[in-house]
Amino acid sequence: MELLIVDGYNVINAWPELIAIRDNLEYARDKLVDILSEYGAYKRFRTIIVFDAHMTTEKSSSQSKTGALAVIYTKEGETADSYIEKMVYDLVCHKKRIYVVTSDRAEQMFILGAGAYRISARELKNDVAAVKKEIAASLSTKVLARDRHELGSRLEEDIMKRLNAMRRDGLD
Repeated sequence: MELLIVDGYNVINAWPELIAIRDNLEYARDKLVDILSEYGAYKRFRTIIVFDAHMTTEKSSSQSKTGALAVIYTKEGETADSYIEKMVYDLVCHKKRIYVVTSDRAEQMFILGAGAYRISARELKNDVAAVKKEIAASLSTKVLARDRHELGSRLEEDIMKRLNAMRRDGLD
């Protein structure tokens, strides 16, 4: 399974719909996690979202995990960038295929130099939108393809004639 590592605050500060709600940082983080959970599941990525330990007094990093998605908050004084750099270095050495989402230029240079693939926040936004369209198209196709079970196909002919007559008479 391929790995997608996301610099959470970098994306929140780059996507207009998340910028609009970043006054409520917890809500913006939750919204990003929801979006990337669906995206990662569809693309079959193991997804890790890393947030700086922003406005916290935690001495150590914390992590929550649901299925193939993990959310990591760095420890106090540790940036998401440095956490991601260490993680990429360790995982690339194990021949893992890693994609890192950040629009930070210096971070992108490190990512490429370490042997991982970089995706900008804007590129991710475009791919998320394309995936949402694919999901919607797939769902609408499945709904249309489903067998229809209309009442008319299960009634006897004489009953159908009487019901149609009642319908016509009711329209006059």
